[in-house]
Amino acid sequence: MGGERAKIVFIQLLLAFNTLLMLYPIVAMLLSAFKPTAEIYATPFALPQEWRLDNFAQIWTGTNFPRYLLNSAIITATSTASILIFGTMAAYGLARYQFRGNEVIYLFFLSGLMVPLKLAIIPLFIQLRDLDLLDSRLGMVCVYTAMGLPSAVFILTGFLRSLPGELEQSARIDGASEARIMWSIMLPLTRPALVIAGIHNAVPIWNDFFFPLVFIQSDPLKTLPQGLTVFMGEYNTDWGVLFAGLTIAALPITIIYIVLSKQFIAGMTHGAIK
Repeated sequence: MGGERAKIVFIQLLLAFNTLLMLYPIVAMLLSAFKPTAEIYATPFALPQEWRLDNFAQIWTGTNFPRYLLNSAIITATSTASILIFGTMAAYGLARYQFRGNEVIYLFFLSGLMVPLKLAIIPLFIQLRDLDLLDSRLGMVCVYTAMGLPSAVFILTGFLRSLPGELEQSARIDGASEARIMWSIMLPLTRPALVIAGIHNAVPIWNDFFFPLVFIQSDPLKTLPQGLTVFMGEYNTDWGVLFAGLTIAALPITIIYIVLSKQFIAGMTHGAIK
């Protein structure tokens, strides 16, 4: 009995330490956002001597940060919506219908999880150039949609296969069309899986630096990760303004996760309590 209790205490302490380790950079970023650069150098780990909003005002009114934020929001929202729409349709067909080649198509999507899209950066660049999609939001949306579809199909197919077939049979007896069964009956049940697939793809897209660096050249079209590098100079960096920008950049995804946390947890634990 004592050994079991000691094990539980050890696990709790380990989890607490991990929580502190994960939260420390976030807290340091928040505190630094309210400090001038000189104070960050002098007392990097202390509370601000004065809680000032100068950094936030400067980055919002004196830079192109709002434009970078808008670009990231448009690209992330459009890409995530495209991934969920096309991924749901593909996953529904693979999960609820049996036809010749079903498993081959499913494995084709899964192969996208094994081959990083960054390996094909040169042919991808040439293809976007030939389609006149370089240096455009649409080009970035196409790239992110192709990158996110395999994981979305994998998550949604597994979830849809776990739903009972009696739901479809009852709906067909009542005269519902296949489209009505999908949109009105099956999709509401897959909301937790949709949230997981959405967050799983939205976070990497929002934080991605590599693809915008390669495909975006115009400053008005830069996304947040790429745009924030503007505040890092060769000889001098305004760390207060940079930390203020990072704080604002982290807020949208954090808020979305908090709002959808119940659905996210439900999707993660699906099947564990059957």
